[in-house]
Amino acid sequence: MHFVFTPPAETAAGLLSLPWAAPLEEWDDDRLVEIRQRGLSRHVVRFVADEGHVYALKELDGRLARREYRLLRRLRELALPAVEVVGVVVDRGPEVDAILVTRFLEFSSSYRALFANPRGGHPTDRLLDALVELLVRLHLGGFMWGDCSLSNVLFRMDAGAFAAYLVDAETAELHPSLTEGQRGYDVRLARERIAGELFDLQAAGTLPSGLDPIDIADDVVRRYEGLWDELTREEVLHPDDQRYRIAERLRRINDLGFDVDEVELEDAGADGARLRVRTRVAEPGHHRRILFTRTGLGAQEKQARRLLNDIASYRGHLERKTGRPVAEVVAANKWLAEVYEPVVRAVPEGLRDRLDEVELFHEVLEHRWFLSERAGQDIGTMTAARDYFRHVLPHVPDELTVSAAGTWRRRTDPSPPAGVGTDAGTGAAPDLDSGTDSGTGADPGADPGADSGTGADTGTFPRSD
Repeated sequence: MHFVFTPPAETAAGLLSLPWAAPLEEWDDDRLVEIRQRGLSRHVVRFVADEGHVYALKELDGRLARREYRLLRRLRELALPAVEVVGVVVDRGPEVDAILVTRFLEFSSSYRALFANPRGGHPTDRLLDALVELLVRLHLGGFMWGDCSLSNVLFRMDAGAFAAYLVDAETAELHPSLTEGQRGYDVRLARERIAGELFDLQAAGTLPSGLDPIDIADDVVRRYEGLWDELTREEVLHPDDQRYRIAERLRRINDLGFDVDEVELEDAGADGARLRVRTRVAEPGHHRRILFTRTGLGAQEKQARRLLNDIASYRGHLERKTGRPVAEVVAANKWLAEVYEPVVRAVPEGLRDRLDEVELFHEVLEHRWFLSERAGQDIGTMTAARDYFRHVLPHVPDELTVSAAGTWRRRTDPSPPAGVGTDAGTGAAPDLDSGTDSGTGADPGADPGADSGTGADTGTFPRSD
């Protein structure tokens, strides 16, 4: 038997005692867990919880397992959105296939779970946007998927949108760059697979009425072509317009979450100059890098953008309060201690694994905006948080997302989490603080983050009602 693990592999050391010599479907081990929001697979796939992590184990041919292991490692080196590969176990015996080990993406869901448990309306548009962005990123990196479908993706909530992660690279190929034919093959295959998956949802009654699977699959192609064109097309610029047109093009690309590696201008004669932009493959990360530098919080890109807006609002509040400028680093640290951490600490124990804490805080901000609009005045972050914990968070389906801690608890304790099923079925949180906002010392009617509900993305509150 041969184990190959990606360094550092200390966290996976406990996996060595699993019954590797037996076929995966025959395993009987206390560490096996069920993931209710898992997707479909043509292979035997099982999940193991060990030392606070959840791992996905997929049994497949040894040659394919080694190949997928190498490709997933390469995707991680390229900072492309994919599950993290932990290792591969080969030479398990003459009649037993290899096993590929990946780390399960916490707080992620399959498309089937998202359609079966919609929050804030059915997720069709948001899922397609995330899938198309993932496919474009892979193609820019020279990665021909060969098996693009909703089933081969996990989705994580990202400030009301979704971020998509590749989970299956079994049929993929990596090239320096892709030809038009290779990209076209991937897109056509994606169209066929997605249409079939949506027909399955329609048959199961989880696809919203009025939606045509063929129309949606065709729309995937249109979205892909539109995004690819925006990122890669050449255009001729008049000499007088070159400066602002180049800046405008680069800003649009950055707003889409992509970076620019190189800008090339080639003389086009009397018409001006031909602009070529080479879009750099990079993990969406401008705002998340800034947020991590200032606060140490790890977040998705849209989550980071929203939290940075809240920090900026809080900084403005501090400057109005003190009458003098406040450094960004000071504002970020005070926001972390006086706004963010009190909300996270106040989450009822039995509900902590429903959402990751950054997405939860984002939803509290959305809920605050909604309640403030209804009340005609700012109601404060902690007041919004208390109401959110009582009336919204308990109804996030337990099947929708998973964390290692939540999986471990459900495996060892079949009883419902504390608080669920109480208070007429709402799982209401206790009254956390009926006076001032915890940790801020502020009057609840004049919360420090009073401007947090303004700015980007405040025109909608899809998950707050």
